[in-house]
Amino acid sequence: MRFETAWAFAILLLIPVLLYLSRRRSARPGLRFSSTNDARRTGRSLRQRLMTLPRLMRTLVLVLLIVCIARPQQGKERIRDVSKGIAIEMVVDRSSSMGAEMEFAGERLSRLDVVKRVFQEFVLGNKRGLKGRPNDLIGMVAFARYADTICPLTLGHGALARFLESVKLVTLRSEDGTAIGDALALAAARLKTAEETLARQTKDTGRQYKIKSKVIILLTDGQHNAGKRSPFEAAALAKQWGIKIYTIGIGGDEAVRKIQTPLGQYILPGGPGVDEDTLRAIADETGGVYRRATDAQSLRSIYKEIDAMEQSKIESVRFLDYRESFPPFALLALILLVGEVFLTNTVFRKIP
Repeated sequence: MRFETAWAFAILLLIPVLLYLSRRRSARPGLRFSSTNDARRTGRSLRQRLMTLPRLMRTLVLVLLIVCIARPQQGKERIRDVSKGIAIEMVVDRSSSMGAEMEFAGERLSRLDVVKRVFQEFVLGNKRGLKGRPNDLIGMVAFARYADTICPLTLGHGALARFLESVKLVTLRSEDGTAIGDALALAAARLKTAEETLARQTKDTGRQYKIKSKVIILLTDGQHNAGKRSPFEAAALAKQWGIKIYTIGIGGDEAVRKIQTPLGQYILPGGPGVDEDTLRAIADETGGVYRRATDAQSLRSIYKEIDAMEQSKIESVRFLDYRESFPPFALLALILLVGEVFLTNTVFRKIP
């Protein structure tokens, strides 16, 4: 077990001071007697012997809360011998037009939801021909008018589902748009420093990690219309840094956007759809390919094609998978606090 914020134990030094002040305050007599010798000779009852119990319980509550603040964690060491792998940045469009529906396993889901589910299959594997990418560094960038890093490059794919849950369609009109250039530039910058990221994650900055293959997979259903960089400027950066860009156009020729009004949500036509010429030019410039996905099955087929890419070697890594262990301490503190309050107001109640 380890403590993430072990400095919190310094607060324990205050507990003796609090006990001293509390005892000094309670030592003041409420009533004065000329002599207590007769009362002393009668002995002490069980209640009198346990009078310090509530104070002890309150002290234990403070100790347990300080342990919670220190964040106890239990870790299981895992060793993964990675013989081959590539660094992949997924760049996913989350603009309002990605709310249009597509078919997935007999359901009608939004394009964004389909993209997220098939991406998860691509990384973790499924029973439809995708074996998963357990040996690859995977990261994610999502964009609308602005581009954001959703998931840093990592070999720990267990948290992927949680990262994907945070990717939502834009709800504010001021944030809607399609900044393909900025998103590609951000993903390329993350891949450029992939070796340093991997070394930092493994706490081994002395080694020089070399990743020979770096790839961006762009998924969008619209045309570039926002941001500071153009898609071609971003593609030039990627080419300069030796990064391939695979582009995927999502959906049919139509595009839509959703607007929120006091009367509800409305869907309006949003433009001509995928800019295939630009996506194809970006892929050609960097040595990648462009493909069109009109449904979940065609998207899987594209991922299978990408899955067959050449892989490169990465050093073996060792890491610890931690989980928080404070809930039992917090629960015990709550039970003791409730017990202390109950005893103070019943069995050990003082008058006045």
